[in-house]
Amino acid sequence: ILLYDKSGEEHYNLISALHKSVRNSDPDAALYWLGRMLEAGEDPLYIARRVVRMAVEDIGLADPNALSLCMAARDAVDFIGMPEGNLALAQAVVYLSVAPKSNALYTAYGNVLRDVEQTAAEAVPLHLRNAPTKLMKGLGYGRGYQYAHDLDSKVADMQCLPDSLRDRVYYHPTNEGIEKRIRERMNEIKRLHSRAQSADSGERKKES
Repeated sequence: ILLYDKSGEEHYNLISALHKSVRNSDPDAALYWLGRMLEAGEDPLYIARRVVRMAVEDIGLADPNALSLCMAARDAVDFIGMPEGNLALAQAVVYLSVAPKSNALYTAYGNVLRDVEQTAAEAVPLHLRNAPTKLMKGLGYGRGYQYAHDLDSKVADMQCLPDSLRDRVYYHPTNEGIEKRIRERMNEIKRLHSRAQSADSGERKKES
């Protein structure tokens, strides 16, 4: 007899065990806890929703395909039903277990929410504002905006955060999976920003 209560403590104990097994890259334990839940009668779509959460919380951009695969598993469960849908969920939890792990995006968004709460009234910088009317243009909306596609580097020397958050960095990619390439690209973007700042500074000196 499988101990289970869909609205009680064991329900939360088992989904916690599944999530933490995935996070710890243990596919065998993840499959076991998945099987325990399914055989005890848990709603497979509930599990599918939690698996999608694991993809975005614990894998993130270290393997962007994880989210797509989990959404496909959800669709498969909905389309073919049980018991065949069990294998779609099993495929998803094993994939998540062996995927590179990163909570960098999860952490970044949590920090964003804290700053949003404190800076909700911060004005959008004028150069980032849309200017559909002459009045708005006269007030400086859109003045100084640089269209990145017109630049060879595709990166302009342009502040895109409010002044109070000017140098804030939220996303710190890891060296896991795809995030290693993202980290390298972000470092390249920083170099391009620095080069653009130096060029703008030189132009201003010439003008003065």
